[in-house]
Amino acid sequence: MNRLIHEKSPYLLQHKDNPVDWYPWGKEALNKAKEENKLLFISIGYSTCHWCHVMNRESFSDNEVAEVLNKYYVPIKVDREERPDVDKVYMTFAEVMNGNAGWPLNVIATPEAKPLYVGTYFPKQTQDRMIGIIELLNKIDNAWKEDSDSLVKNSEEILNEIKKINLYEEGNISEDINTKALKVLKSIYDKENGGFGNRPKFPMPQYLLYLLKYGEMNDDKVALEIAEDTLVKMYKGGLFDHIGYGFFRYSVDEHWLVPHFEKMLYDNALLSLVYTKAYEISSNPLFKDVAEKIYEFVLRDMISENGGFYSALDADSEGEEGKFYLFESEEVVDLLGKEWGDIFNKYYDITKQGNFEGKNIPNLIKTDLDSIPSNDEAILNSIIQMLFSYREKRVSPHRDEKILTAWNGLMIGSLAYAGRIFGNNFYLKKARESINFIINNLFDEYGNLLSTHIGGSSYNYGFLEDYTFFIFGLINLYKATKESKDLELAQKLTKDMLELFGDENNGLYFYSYKSEQLILRPKEFYDGAIPSGNGFALINLFNLYVITGDEKYSKIAKDILYSFGDSLNKSPLAHLYSLIAINSYM
Repeated sequence: MNRLIHEKSPYLLQHKDNPVDWYPWGKEALNKAKEENKLLFISIGYSTCHWCHVMNRESFSDNEVAEVLNKYYVPIKVDREERPDVDKVYMTFAEVMNGNAGWPLNVIATPEAKPLYVGTYFPKQTQDRMIGIIELLNKIDNAWKEDSDSLVKNSEEILNEIKKINLYEEGNISEDINTKALKVLKSIYDKENGGFGNRPKFPMPQYLLYLLKYGEMNDDKVALEIAEDTLVKMYKGGLFDHIGYGFFRYSVDEHWLVPHFEKMLYDNALLSLVYTKAYEISSNPLFKDVAEKIYEFVLRDMISENGGFYSALDADSEGEEGKFYLFESEEVVDLLGKEWGDIFNKYYDITKQGNFEGKNIPNLIKTDLDSIPSNDEAILNSIIQMLFSYREKRVSPHRDEKILTAWNGLMIGSLAYAGRIFGNNFYLKKARESINFIINNLFDEYGNLLSTHIGGSSYNYGFLEDYTFFIFGLINLYKATKESKDLELAQKLTKDMLELFGDENNGLYFYSYKSEQLILRPKEFYDGAIPSGNGFALINLFNLYVITGDEKYSKIAKDILYSFGDSLNKSPLAHLYSLIAINSYM
């Protein structure tokens, strides 16, 4: 076993038996690289990442790869969910240097941790035009030995360019900002399949929430139709788990059929919020049904006994992606009998030839939901329960049991909102229990909010998203219950956030405040799969202004907006949570 045996992160512990002499991110590894003048090999991932597993099996468990890494590099493993600040720094480099990024994210850097080469998955040996990790490591090590000064100079130039590119542009928000955003959304809308763009296709909850809110406020029927059509088609596809419920991370095809089989807490928190909003606007019972199914999944499979929500479910089980979720037609008939088996197979696209690698992903893409007879609908509900019980006997995917303050905040906010809209006190109770868990477990003795809890231990000072997402949850529960303690804590944490993450030279807030000095101190203002902390800060500040009438909240929000206003004007789709805040409260 290597030194990762002493870590808490499930991802790092997955690598504790590697022959690679891994270090966790920290002074020991960074100092060793400087003392021995060795390059760093920084590998970033998370415990439910399919391609992280593949690279672990192919390369990091391999003695030849380990020999090169251990001899010429200081290898560091990073859990992106445990250290999102480190991940965001190197993800910025990957996006600028390569035009795209993903996980595992593998970085070769100078002893000062400045990147020289950034990539994602590498096979062990070079294949076709994809360089193998052994060849890559040897080439860069040889270059380092021959002319390290040139590589150091190159790394400085890369860093300086990144700093220039990562600048935000100040300015007032243009009056036609919504026209610009809607024009782009309508142009990339997939009229046939719903969603936006081609494959791979992500749910993009910020696009949908923006369209719903804008359509509602401005009676824009086209905006509402795009959002509602996408929500129906996403649900009908294999992107949704029709047996155990909840959404997978994204679809590899444009039809929403074949998912990447991870389930993330943040996706399901945001999508349940969107479906609840869609129901509030349209009164379409399907949207309420989907939201309630997501909550059923989360409250069954993703919650600790003390009320905190776990992070994710793996894509793999027994070493195969999606194995837990797939069915064969004969398997279904054998379990249910021919009559019921045929009914299920007809509606859920289960065939002998299969719709995915010879097996089947249950889906409703070819089914007209309105044409299912009530008798068959009742039978299908019973069948789903039977198939769920049957599937539970399989080897389950790994569950990452980190409890993250930020992602819990999103789930609290969604449950509180649905509790209010649906009149469901059980959802409000579960939101309260999660808040209590965070209050009891994720503050240190000095009142500082912490980021991560696992195995009875809480650690890492909170990042901007921990504050903003948790405040979002508190405000939503206050709106539902009017309990003053939630508003008071939201205001207290907002005050802390302003002091801890603020920049005296600019209105935007830094991502971290107490972690060690990294080569960049990022300010996150672009929305990705996880919303930007600054975007949610805007939502919270405008909410607090409306609730309290205190104009200081509105002024701070407007300062944030001005600080990157021209960036928002130029790329509105990259900042839609900020635009949602503007439309809702300005």
